[in-house]
Order: sequence, then structure tokens, then C-alpha cells
Amino acid sequence: MGRGRPGAVQGTGGSSAVSKCSAAARGYIQDRFLRLLAGRRRRRAPLIHRGYYIRARAVDHCVHDFLLKTQSLPRTQILSLGAGFDSLYFRLKDIGLLHHTVVYEVDFPNVACQKAALIKGMKELSTLVGDTGGEGLGAITFSAVDYKLLGVDLSELSELERTLEEAGLNKEIPTLFIAEVVLTYMENTRSDALIQWAAEHFPQACFLVYEQVHPEDPFGHVMQQHFSQLNTALHSLAQYPDCEAQQRRFLGKGWTECSVMDMNEFFSCCIPEDEQQRVQTLEPFDEYEEWHLKCSHYFVLAASKGMEPSWTPLLPSVTGERLYHTVSCLSDTLALVVGGRTSPSSAGLGMLWLKFPKTCNAGPDDVGVELVSLQPAAEAAALRWRHSTTEMTFKGEQYLFVYGGRSALEPVLGDWFFLHTPELSYTVIAVEGPVPESRHSHSACSWEGGVLIAGGLGAAEQPLGSVFLLRQLEHGLQWQTIETHPPLVPRYSHTAHVHEGKLLLVGGVWFHASSVPGVTVIDLMTGLCLNYVIDVEHLEWPLMLHNHSSVFLPNEKELLVIGGGGNCFSFGTHLNPEPVSLSLSSILISH
Repeated sequence: MGRGRPGAVQGTGGSSAVSKCSAAARGYIQDRFLRLLAGRRRRRAPLIHRGYYIRARAVDHCVHDFLLKTQSLPRTQILSLGAGFDSLYFRLKDIGLLHHTVVYEVDFPNVACQKAALIKGMKELSTLVGDTGGEGLGAITFSAVDYKLLGVDLSELSELERTLEEAGLNKEIPTLFIAEVVLTYMENTRSDALIQWAAEHFPQACFLVYEQVHPEDPFGHVMQQHFSQLNTALHSLAQYPDCEAQQRRFLGKGWTECSVMDMNEFFSCCIPEDEQQRVQTLEPFDEYEEWHLKCSHYFVLAASKGMEPSWTPLLPSVTGERLYHTVSCLSDTLALVVGGRTSPSSAGLGMLWLKFPKTCNAGPDDVGVELVSLQPAAEAAALRWRHSTTEMTFKGEQYLFVYGGRSALEPVLGDWFFLHTPELSYTVIAVEGPVPESRHSHSACSWEGGVLIAGGLGAAEQPLGSVFLLRQLEHGLQWQTIETHPPLVPRYSHTAHVHEGKLLLVGGVWFHASSVPGVTVIDLMTGLCLNYVIDVEHLEWPLMLHNHSSVFLPNEKELLVIGGGGNCFSFGTHLNPEPVSLSLSSILISH
């Protein structure tokens, strides 16, 4: 909402409504009110449809999350800044989501007057709003019980505040501010003042922003040129060129929580797989490069303060809901969760810090969960599952060694990462020797400063029988094959421990032997490999030794098996109901 060329900026609102209307006509978004508010109809290109689809999804995702989190409260309000001919109020009212919420919309006076006239002149819209209780007065161009339409220039902050007060905005109740490609049209000093004013005057508030980012690259230059030709320069880009700068902007102006993601990330993280596929098949499309570039140049940001419960709609990864991840304890109060997935078709999840309180009587609710932000070079380390994460030492420094697994792009991975702890900086260390073949669902454990990798499932979905040691040399590290006699029966989904120079492999799945896998003991000095069957006669249920965890208690020479089993869609779920203790003293003595 720049002051230089308000007419040009107002034009963007009308153009946006036409594009949204075209996207709705092709089935991208469900919105019967757009055609009533757009004024004219025009068919847009598939790329534009996708762009407005992702924009609508991002805004709706956050708005619905706000309404869901505040549904038990007596009153809330939404303040849409630079609303233009947006249909948000009508959609929310139509599906019954505004029982205790008032929607305020602000735009330039002539835009607000045009929209007010449209609503009054269309029975479908005026009926939904209900009795207005008289004509709008002055800057308040339309006033109903749960809908107020105000004609004010956003850059005139004192006038905006006065008009909102006159219209009945209550600063004491939870408020959602929405700015959809609005702040960037204002001079930075004025948009910053607006962001800070909202934080200072509203004790419980959320702020939702959707706009452009990354002016410096070739696509960013073309994007800026386009808006300059429309006389609607993007002011925020120079000072806030990326998502991190926008996040710092809000945190520095009084907001206590702020999450942000570009639209590529939003599409893959926040839109369900079946919905992604629906959109991808709506019409012929071949502009993939422009689609992904455009998505990388727009972001959605959600900031909040004073909200109970916390409002963070853009942190889908901060949950305990994940499978096939790893957990590494880095201290008594800190653990790192790496990767994992939700459904088989989902993208890999990132890393989380688990922060435990120092007191012994703390409960699960006292554990802090925080997203880990990694250097771009190390991000691939987190977006995987069925991998291994092992603590190791090199030249006196501690590292986490992340190896193998699968990802959304690769069915089997053979790469590795050295993450220097505790700050998780990505370090390149030279590694020599024969590289193990790609694998997932293998085992890995620390031994003599290095890492032992055993078994796993390979590229052809066949179990592997190889054992590798990543060992220290003076100048770097080396992969070394450990020959076993007789050869190790190929297996995967097992657990492993090292005790006094012996590698213990526990359970897993194999299909080369008549018995189920028990405990295999490999002497790391001689390579002697012996399999032991577990005596399960006294157990009242079948013991499933895959997808389990195990803890080795060296003093008791005992193995504690926790969990295990799986979900077979033909035969039902089979999970081990209780932990099982296995005594290994006779095996380890005889060996």
C-alpha cells in the first residue's frame, strides 16, 4: 500500500481477484464468492492458477489454524490489511466459522466504497452478511454485526488506529492480522511501524504475511522489473531479502514466535499428498522450472505473541509423530532427533532438539522441542529415514556420523555426513577405502573412535551381509571391510551392540535360513561369526525382533529388547506388548 502510486497498487487487488476467480473456475480452489466480487472474468494460464492456489492454501491453512486454536474463547477478531476484493469473510461465514469472530477489512477508501456497493447490490452477498443496521459512515463504508469494511490508507497509522477504534476493534481479545502482498508496497519505515504497533497494542495476537523474497537472483530481477513496470515497486526486498531476514524483522519488533517457509516447502510439508496429486492433474502443465522458481520467491510467515496455546501453524515437523528416526543423547539434558517420516509417501522430517529439565520429577510436558536449522549443505542429512546416527571421535573432536537410509527422492542412500557437536556444523573429513554399497535399515555402533556398519537392505530390496568399519587413520578415515567366517547371513532391521571386541547383532529379518534371527556374535579380531537361537518357550506371545530397540547392560551381560513388530494389512498388527530381557552370559563366556 505505497503512498507513491495508490492507483497502481489498488489495481493489483482487482487483478488478483480475477486470477483467483480463474483458478476457482478450473477447480483449484473451492470459492463460489470470487465470481461475485471479481467483477470481470478472464481465463489465466496454468502457472498463474498454481500460484494463486498455493497462495490461497497458505492463507487458509493459517486462518483455519487460528480459528481452531481459539474456538473455545468467547470472542476473537480478524483484521485483513489491504483486503481488496478478497472473499475470506464470505467463505468463513458460509461454512459457519464466525460464530464468535468479527472480520475487519481495510483498504484504500475508493476500493472499500466499491466493495461496499458490490455487497449491497448483490442479494447473495448482502443476505449472507445480514442486516447492516444502517448505512456506513465516513471511513466505515460497510458495517454489520460480524463484518466491518474500512476505507483507510494503511500507511497513515494514526488514522487507521482511530478508524478501527470507531469500528469497534477490541485490542484485548485475540486478533489475527492478515497482510497478503500488502506490506511490501509500503515504505519500510511505515510497514515496520505497522508491525510494531500491532505487537505493542494487542496482548494476544497473530500476524500472517504472504509476499515476495530473494530479489538478488535472475528470477528475482525479472520479478522486480514486472512490479516496477506496474508502478508498484516492492519496497521490502532490499532490507528483508530472505525468509530469515523477515523472521528477524518480526522478532525484533515485539513478536515472540515467528515461523516462515517458502512456498516450495509449504507445498511439500503442509499440503497432503493426495491433494498435491489432485492439483497436478487438473490441467496440462509443463512449466516446472517457473513453478518451482516462483514458489521459491514467495514466502508465508506466521508470527504470534501472548497466544495460549502457542500459535505456530508453519512448524509441521515439531511433533513426536515420526517413524524410523534416530535419537542421540548428547548430554543429560539434550538429545537430537534426526529424520524419520510419517507416512511412506511423505517427505523426510527434519531434526529436533529435545531439551530435558534437570529435575528428576519432571513429566513429558516439561520436555522442550525445538526445530534445528542446519546449514544448507547439511540439510540433506536430516531429510531421511531408516538411517543411522552414531557418535564418533576424530582428532579429539566429537561428531555425529549420519549414514545411509532412504529419502523422498532416493529409495536407498549411500552418503554420509559428519556433524560436529554440539552446534551441528557440517564438516568435511577425507574418507578412503572401498565405499559400502547404499543401504537402509542397517545397524551402526561406535567402536574405538570409529563406526561399525552391519547388514541393511540394499538397492534391489535384498538384505546385505556385509560388515564395514569406518576407522581412524592419522590424516583421515578409512572404510575397511570386516570378513566374517562363516559369512554373515544377510539381514536388516536388527539392532547392534559392541562388547569387549565382539559385535552383537540382535534380531532383524532374513530369508536365507530356516530359523528366525536370534543373536549373532562376531569376533572383530578373528571374524568368527556364530548365530544363536533365542529360547522363547516361556513367552506367552510371539517375540517379534524387527523394528525394535535394544539396550545392552554389560555388567549383567543382559539385553533388554523394547518394542518391535509391525502392521501387516492382511494379518493385522503384531507388536511385542512388554519389554523382554535376554541373558547373554553363556554366549559371551563360551565365545
